[in-house]
Amino acid sequence: MNKEFLTALEEMSKEKGLDKELLIEAIETALITACKKNFGNSDNIVVNVNRDNGEISVFAQKTVVEEVEDSTLEVSLDEAKAIDPNYNLGEVVNFEVTPRNFGRIAAQTAKQVVVQRVREAEREIIFNEYISKEKDVVTGIIQRQEKGNVYVNVGKTEGLLIPAEQMKNEEYKTNQRIKVYINEVIQNNKGPQIYVSRSHPELVKRLFEQEVPEIFDGVVEIKSVSREGGSRTKMAVHSNDPDVDPIGACVGANGNRVNVIVDELKGEKIDIILWDEDPKKYIAAALSPSKVVSVEVDEENKSAKVIVPDYQLSLAIGKDGQNARLAARLTGWKIDIKSEAQEKGE
Repeated sequence: MNKEFLTALEEMSKEKGLDKELLIEAIETALITACKKNFGNSDNIVVNVNRDNGEISVFAQKTVVEEVEDSTLEVSLDEAKAIDPNYNLGEVVNFEVTPRNFGRIAAQTAKQVVVQRVREAEREIIFNEYISKEKDVVTGIIQRQEKGNVYVNVGKTEGLLIPAEQMKNEEYKTNQRIKVYINEVIQNNKGPQIYVSRSHPELVKRLFEQEVPEIFDGVVEIKSVSREGGSRTKMAVHSNDPDVDPIGACVGANGNRVNVIVDELKGEKIDIILWDEDPKKYIAAALSPSKVVSVEVDEENKSAKVIVPDYQLSLAIGKDGQNARLAARLTGWKIDIKSEAQEKGE
C-alpha cells in the first residue's frame, strides 16, 4: 500500500459516497484479524495506516508493570523507561512487529475490505431508494421465470413476483413491460429484496391516481377497493366537490381513462361505484351491476339482508359468488342476498 492507494481510495470514496476515514479504520480492523490468521496472535496487536503515505505498521501493545508475568502482553517499568523516561506503570508501550511479507497480505486484505464496503454501500443505496417507493407503483421489465416466480427488473435491482401475487391467468413473457405494486422492501444478507404484486388491490388504486388528475389532486377520493386480480375489481369513489362526478372522472371521456387501466390489467373488469355514508345505499351500489329491491341492515352485527328481483339473483351473487364476495369486502358488511320469491317463501 502506498500514497497512490490512498489517492485511489479517496476518489472511490467520493464516487461511492463513502467516508474515507471509516474505510481506513475498517482496513485497520481487518488487518488485525489478518495478523491472527497469518501470524497466530492479535490479542494485543494494533495496525496503523499512515494517512499521508499509505504505509502500514503493526504494533504489539504491552502494559507497563512492576513484575512481568506474560512477556507478550507486559513490559517492565525499567525496559519501558529505557525507551522513554516518561513512561509510568499502567501505561501502554507500542513495539513495532510489522512482519516482512505483510505488505502483500495488507494489500489483499485492503482490497477485500474496500470491495465489501462498496458492495454494502451500494446495497444500502438501493434499499433506501426502494423503501421510499414501498406501497407505490413502478414500471418494470420481466427478466426471467424460475419455479413459478417471476423476476422483474425495476431499475437498479430485481423485484420478485411470487405466484400468490400474480394475476389469475396472466402470462408473463421475457422483456414484457408491466406495472407492479411494490408490496414490501426488506434488507437481508444478500442485499435488498423487493417483493412486488400484480394482484394487490392497491395496484388498481395507484393506477387510477396516476391516470385521473381529480384523484391525484384530492377532488375525487377512492374510499375502498376490493379485488380478485386478473378477474374483477370493485372500487368505491366519492367527490369532495359537488360539481365533479366521481364516476365520470374515473371513467373519462369515451372511457379513455378506465380503459388504460383495464388494458394494463389485461382486460380485468372494473366496477366503479358511488360511495355513500348511508350503508343501505352503499351496499346496494356495491352489488352493481345487479338491481336491488331493498336493503335491511343490522348495525350491531354489521350485516345486511339484500332483496333483489328474481331474475337478478344470479347476477347479484355472481359466478362462484364473486360479485357478492367483492361487495362484502368493499363495504366491510356481511351481505345475505335473497330473491323476492325467496323472501316471500315461494
